[in-house]
Amino acid sequence: MQLYVDTHYASPYALSVFVALHEKKLPFAVTTLDLSGDEQHRPGYAKISLTHRVPTLVDGDFSLSESSAITEYLHEAYPGQALYPAETRARARARQVQGWLRSDLLPIRSERSTTVLFYARSATPLSADARRAAAKLFEAASALLAHGKPYLFGDEWCIADVDLALMLNRLVLNGDPVPADLASYATRQWQRPTVQLWVNQQRPPL
Repeated sequence: MQLYVDTHYASPYALSVFVALHEKKLPFAVTTLDLSGDEQHRPGYAKISLTHRVPTLVDGDFSLSESSAITEYLHEAYPGQALYPAETRARARARQVQGWLRSDLLPIRSERSTTVLFYARSATPLSADARRAAAKLFEAASALLAHGKPYLFGDEWCIADVDLALMLNRLVLNGDPVPADLASYATRQWQRPTVQLWVNQQRPPL
């Protein structure tokens, strides 16, 4: 398998797929693309990635982009560590969480880009819009984790834990106020060995 990611290893979506592959213990090679140089739009890559984006996974004669589509594919196609809950409604909820985190909370994603996770903190205070988005994030995360267990779905990890922890860590690792229980959850997920493999990648300067 070949996984295409951004040169700075900063894409939260590439992280999700990278972790999924390691959780499945599947052998794969990584190829980086310089997004600032528009390498994702070059004809060779366009033949591989329908959406011209990272991550894209190539598995034999099959290629797939969009991170949640890739993790669902890996969950269904390969044995080993489950990436999604077995129970139908829990699995639907995990997909809901992934879809929401990828399509909402834009002020957080804009003002606390993943550079705060992998490079340096932002000194700019959150705007009113970002504070409202953070309140929405905290409300939803608290509801999802109200059971008091280690993971979104109790005692069993799933890939949506990585995605939710990353969104929370945009704030936690920048030193922004986050409820203590949610900060503890995000920190614990961040220490998962497969996540740390991504965190500890060698990154070029911005």
